[in-house]
Amino acid sequence: MRRHFLSLALVAALAACGAAEPTWAPDEAVAKARYVHDGPPAITLFTVVSTSNGAGAHSGLMINGSQRIMFDPAGSWTLPRLAERNDVHFGITDKMVNFYIDYHARETYYVVEQTKVVPPEVAELVMQRAMAHGAVAKAHCTDSITEILAGVPGFETLPQTMFPKKLMKAFAELPGVTERTITDDDADDNHGILLLQAGDPRLHD
Repeated sequence: MRRHFLSLALVAALAACGAAEPTWAPDEAVAKARYVHDGPPAITLFTVVSTSNGAGAHSGLMINGSQRIMFDPAGSWTLPRLAERNDVHFGITDKMVNFYIDYHARETYYVVEQTKVVPPEVAELVMQRAMAHGAVAKAHCTDSITEILAGVPGFETLPQTMFPKKLMKAFAELPGVTERTITDDDADDNHGILLLQAGDPRLHD
């Protein structure tokens, strides 16, 4: 019986990852969207956590290398002005990062952002793995990220897991990781996407 409840809990925790369909933006759109951030090469893990029971709901990975991209596996976050290829979003300016966070943070969820500065070659390796991964199926957001980071220098201790919070806790133990928690009291029916619908100036350069 206990095993049955644990299985149900796992399904409930992962359901929020959403479904993903294969997407392939043309070369012109990807080139146009390309954004180079002037910060150091870095890997940033985003974890969406329920405010009601503390369960992890979703994982996303931002990579800052020769350009800055967002790998949002099996996620529902999207924006027409960004180019997307199989869960990899190009054109991740600071405003797009803020939009990504605001989309997920609301009265029922908060977001934990963890960043590790890495050598340029490590950032490029992770970026290439993310681009080559392919679209991610529902409920596999976290384990797709652990597959991408598996064996990467500096990330060898991360477990292979489907649990967002387990990955978050392991990521926190990596040397040099900085962390912040973002909360928002927006209602469930008034988050993220409403900024786009309202033409919020924060979404425009």
